[in-house]
Amino acid sequence: MPDIALLAVFLPTFFFVSITPGMCMTLAMTLGMSIGVRRTLWMMGGELIGVAIVAIAAVMGVASIMLNYPQAFSIIKYAGGAYLGYIGIQMWLSKGKMTITNEQQTQVSRISLFNQGLMTAISNPKGWAFMVSLLPPFISPDKAVAPQLFWLLSIILVSEAVAMLAYASGGKSLRVFLSKGDNIKLMNRIAGSLMIGVGFWLALG
Repeated sequence: MPDIALLAVFLPTFFFVSITPGMCMTLAMTLGMSIGVRRTLWMMGGELIGVAIVAIAAVMGVASIMLNYPQAFSIIKYAGGAYLGYIGIQMWLSKGKMTITNEQQTQVSRISLFNQGLMTAISNPKGWAFMVSLLPPFISPDKAVAPQLFWLLSIILVSEAVAMLAYASGGKSLRVFLSKGDNIKLMNRIAGSLMIGVGFWLALG
């Protein structure tokens, strides 16, 4: 299990990043409004499995490099911190617009919904870059990787599930909230600030 201090930093950071409107959250809200929350759960299941695959692949790939080249850990830590800071700045500069399609998907099968969520998570290059930069610095090379990955992955999946369920069940009310004023911009700036802070913490810690 990672240190409690690390989890205390990781949990709010990833939750705010998850709850910020993005590709998967927009998809969850659109489907929740068009086909209902119950059927949208199939898409959510596929998305969560896709996120788990990306997270595990990112950590195991970086972990193998760390085992063979221990000195690479510092490089990975600095690079990860710099990239998180870059993402945070991009979120701050975001204009906060949200694209919501009105495409009717009432006839889509459960398998299609599942595959849609799975492929959305796996084919998202930003998701891969985010996992590669965020997760490895929270893995201690002095401890077993599997237990640490289990706890981090649990936080990731719970955060993603809660966020997607909120978007899917919020439906029209959440859509109205996000379309008003600078609400999306505020959410992006909160998440961006956390990302910048964690980036500095990882690089300098």
